[in-house]
Amino acid sequence: MHTLRLITMALAAACLSACQVAPLNQLISDVFSSDASPSAKADAPSADKAAAERAPVSKASSELLVPSLPLVERRESLSATGYAVISVQNHRTPAQQRLLAIRAAKLDAYRSLAEQVYGLRLDATTTVADMVVQNDTFRSKVEGVIYGATLVSITPSGDDTYETTLSLDKSTVQDLRMLYLTQLASKAR
Repeated sequence: MHTLRLITMALAAACLSACQVAPLNQLISDVFSSDASPSAKADAPSADKAAAERAPVSKASSELLVPSLPLVERRESLSATGYAVISVQNHRTPAQQRLLAIRAAKLDAYRSLAEQVYGLRLDATTTVADMVVQNDTFRSKVEGVIYGATLVSITPSGDDTYETTLSLDKSTVQDLRMLYLTQLASKAR
């Protein structure tokens, strides 16, 4: 009977774990505190002490699963890296191709920063016929204004690629988001 109760409680805990973290932690602590032997129940101060020892673990695990701040706000700055291939640049001279590749890598890094600040709009379409995927299409779009980015590095990566890294301060990110929200509010009027 006792084993059946434990199995039922474990299954209930597994079902509830997908819904919320806090009730699962409470349920687990209730299961373990109710499974104490009769002599342990008689010794209430030691049972309370054991529950108090388990409480920080439950609190710490729920804090890890539910962060208090968004990821962007916990970092001091955002950084993004862009890449571009030299040989595909549309120019005859190698020097001009390198310059165009640097510019393309920088624009790719700006696009990556915009994705981090504003998010990415993703449209996806999948066509299935006879339980076989016939067509799978993804389109992504990012829009936004980026200013105040700092150029960290421009480095050749391999024989035919440039890598550009940009950094954006956290306060600038907040300014950009406020500008975006103000713009959305004015469009809604």
